[in-house]
Amino acid sequence: MSAVASPTAAHPCPERDTAGHDQPSARQTPLHGVHRGLGAVLTEFAGWTMPLRYGSETAEHHAVRRAAALFDLSHMGEIEVTGPGAAAMLDRALVGRLSAVGVGRARYTMLCAPDGGVLDDLIVYRLEEQRYLVVANAANTSVVSAALAERAAGFQAMVRDVSADWALLAVQGPRSADILRAVTGSDVDALRYYAIDPAVLAGTPVLLARTGYTGEDGFEVYCAPGDATAVWAAISAAGAGHGLVPAGLACRDTLRLEAGMPLYGHELTAGRTPFEAGLGRVAVLDKPFVGRDALHARAASGPAELLVGLLPAGRRAPRAGYAVLDPDTGDRIGTVTSGAPSPTLGRPIAMAYVPADRAAVGTVLAVDIRGSRDTVTVVELPFYRRPAGGHA
Repeated sequence: MSAVASPTAAHPCPERDTAGHDQPSARQTPLHGVHRGLGAVLTEFAGWTMPLRYGSETAEHHAVRRAAALFDLSHMGEIEVTGPGAAAMLDRALVGRLSAVGVGRARYTMLCAPDGGVLDDLIVYRLEEQRYLVVANAANTSVVSAALAERAAGFQAMVRDVSADWALLAVQGPRSADILRAVTGSDVDALRYYAIDPAVLAGTPVLLARTGYTGEDGFEVYCAPGDATAVWAAISAAGAGHGLVPAGLACRDTLRLEAGMPLYGHELTAGRTPFEAGLGRVAVLDKPFVGRDALHARAASGPAELLVGLLPAGRRAPRAGYAVLDPDTGDRIGTVTSGAPSPTLGRPIAMAYVPADRAAVGTVLAVDIRGSRDTVTVVELPFYRRPAGGHA
């Protein structure tokens, strides 16, 4: 997903590589033929056939950090909320104050259960005074749509799943503005972070948002599915001289991990509240919303566990699900949520939930990596911040 601190956006963590073979039960994005033509290795993710990589995932990762890359995120879910009661309804349904979002702006927020557990993290764009676009993670689209429809009862608001109306492309990296400047007459430089505007890109009407899920400056382009191939081609041609490459889900996951961005199903789940993930700030507790009482209580008591960054002393990367251990006793005290070698840092990194009294930066812990007790140190998140002077 694009998420806050991307995605939207779209939060991929592919579990298996299908070596370019289509899965008969998986849906295909409007750009499926493009990916096959580029020789992408395909994977099934959240019920979709998606590009995992086109060549080297490390090279794709470095392209985002140093130049730019082009992603297909058309598997993401889009839900439109309209009507005179749309703002009030979203204030009640979500943890954030969406009525305070100006037209043309976006906000990162969450849909929580009554017990405070996170059902999904979302980007919400206010397209018009009475029209919002809620962008959900692909696997959670039906859950979000159903919950919003249920919570719209009593409000003058209509909820519609409009995912089939949109294709979504992302251009991410320090050269992304230069690339888009060449294919649109819109003032790309004037578009602020977490803003969205109608634009014309290579003759095609689109919505252009300055959002992303990589830790770099970047843009997300919403267009009609029938226009997706032309938009992809135009951006690819404009980026040829800027080092733009197509990129898949594999590098998207290492990029968001370096940037300390949570992934639903890993750092965020229905069994945890925003406070465990260090995202309690997104919950506006002085307004009524579903889950407010539970989150208010959690804010008062403080979470028992916290999400931290881990820096291993060795060269092996802890992976999701690995046990975090007391380094002296070997007792399990926590769980790794995400981990991988960091192409930017040149060493392994991970995120994990640990007891609050073990979450201080500098705390030495251990991780069980295939039966070996490997030393790790708690470090501040994120692992990577883009150089000063980047767009914000």
